[in-house]
Amino acid sequence: MNPGGAAAFVPGSALVSGPKARALDAEASARWGLSPFALVEAAGRTCAGVLAAAYPEFFPRGGGTAAGRPRILILAGSGNNAADALVLLRALILWELVRPDQGTVFFTRLPAEEEQTPLSLAWKSVKALGVPAFAWGEPAGAALERACREAGASLVIDGLAGTGLTGPLRGAALEMAETLNRPRAEPAGAVPFVVSVDVPSGNFDGWKQGMPVIEAGATLAIEPRKLCLYKPAARPFGGRLLPVGGIFPRELVESCREAELLDWETAAARIPAVGGGAHKYERGLVEIRAGSPGAAGAAKLAARGAQAAGAGLVRLIADPSLYPILAADPCGIMVAPDSPVPPADSSAGRFKPDAALLGPGWGRGPDRAGILEKYLSLEKEGLPLVLDADAVFLARGHVFQGNALITPHPGEFSAYTGIPAAEILADPVPVLKSAAGEKNITVLLKGSVIYVVSPDGRTGILDGMNPALAAGGTGDLLAGFCAAIGARCRAAAARNLRGKAPAASGGFDGYNCAAAAAALLLEAGKRFRRRFIDPLEAAGAAAALAGEAWLGGNSGGGEEGRPR
Repeated sequence: MNPGGAAAFVPGSALVSGPKARALDAEASARWGLSPFALVEAAGRTCAGVLAAAYPEFFPRGGGTAAGRPRILILAGSGNNAADALVLLRALILWELVRPDQGTVFFTRLPAEEEQTPLSLAWKSVKALGVPAFAWGEPAGAALERACREAGASLVIDGLAGTGLTGPLRGAALEMAETLNRPRAEPAGAVPFVVSVDVPSGNFDGWKQGMPVIEAGATLAIEPRKLCLYKPAARPFGGRLLPVGGIFPRELVESCREAELLDWETAAARIPAVGGGAHKYERGLVEIRAGSPGAAGAAKLAARGAQAAGAGLVRLIADPSLYPILAADPCGIMVAPDSPVPPADSSAGRFKPDAALLGPGWGRGPDRAGILEKYLSLEKEGLPLVLDADAVFLARGHVFQGNALITPHPGEFSAYTGIPAAEILADPVPVLKSAAGEKNITVLLKGSVIYVVSPDGRTGILDGMNPALAAGGTGDLLAGFCAAIGARCRAAAARNLRGKAPAASGGFDGYNCAAAAAALLLEAGKRFRRRFIDPLEAAGAAAALAGEAWLGGNSGGGEEGRPR
């Protein structure tokens, strides 16, 4: 990473829709000579290796003893997902991790032996190994129900349906899914563990809440991973997502990319580090308008978040009623009382902000719209502006200049757009792209899965699924992170560090800023997966992570320890 200069761009993992995935298969065959048979073989065998490495307890070498070995149930539809599942089973048998008498295949319909499809050929080889199969019907339904109730039936491989699905599960596939998902009274040890191939059957681009979908404990997510896996309402059905790579050439995968899956490593690398000779103004000054009676804590947490993410100076402008409370324990935060003087004047000179944050715990009082309007004017002049909570609602009719980002949760985004929250959670990307483009704003949608969408259509997803972060105050921290990162990026560009041209010195980019802030929160939250947290603890963990990533300058001799 280049201290004070341009940050490295590290792409996240490619994400694609169902149509793109099907186009990928066609292109692999037409251009690269990878036939459907070759792709199924590669996918199935690689899935087997990933599964065996992730859950070695299921696969004792030699198949285990007759008394202790688990049963493997394969649910097979009529497409290539079923073929992948059968090749997976065959590989486990050939590797002597599973015995043929451990496996049973349940087909929606048996493949015809004369068919020359990946599914029919995969079944032919598995059948030759001695694995029994049922075609769906009354005997098969009873057999599957009985197998699911037996303690030894501990692993189900779901290969019913994949990205070719264009509507809800129906017929035999629906009946299988309902049998598998049916609640049972047996002890937990008798409930089979479900692993889906590529996506849980029933999940597809057009999936809506209420549509049937298999509830998997893990998903073998073949890369490029599918966007539908990360729909917030559908994400829990996927369980643990196990990446399965090396099936398609990287060039081909990149040509089909529609969004990216981001994490701390990829997002943090896009933000410039702090040089060893930096002073506090080169790290950026954040100005915050937050808090109201009963919500002073939101203002404090937002300011702590800005500190943790590396702001050189945090200036919290407090309502007169809150000023005594917030000023009593500043801890390095500059707390200033609000006044009728316009921000453009009160922030003059050394207190001119490099980014502003409005909204945490702010309320919607009669004075808020006027204050917001003044900052909207500054956004037009290039000031990075972060709007959270109530400020998002107050700005819902405004069109921005591309220098702002909003950080709503689904309820707040519903109020911002007028679209029901359930619709947003079922398929966020179209709604987010529409709002980002129309309002010329970056949108960070908070939740167990976080989405970041920019006005130019860039789309990033961060997979959280950490209930420890489902606590009041973590959103305030996140808003503070955004403001601090935005301030430092703009300060680096405005001050032309190390003589670089502004375009090369890491100017504000709402998308990269929001992605890094969200990744910082999720990475900090990993330290608290097994207990409930005080958000201030998360701020401390984030400060350590941010320092490791961005305090990259060489202090050099006498520079170290000198106050800034």
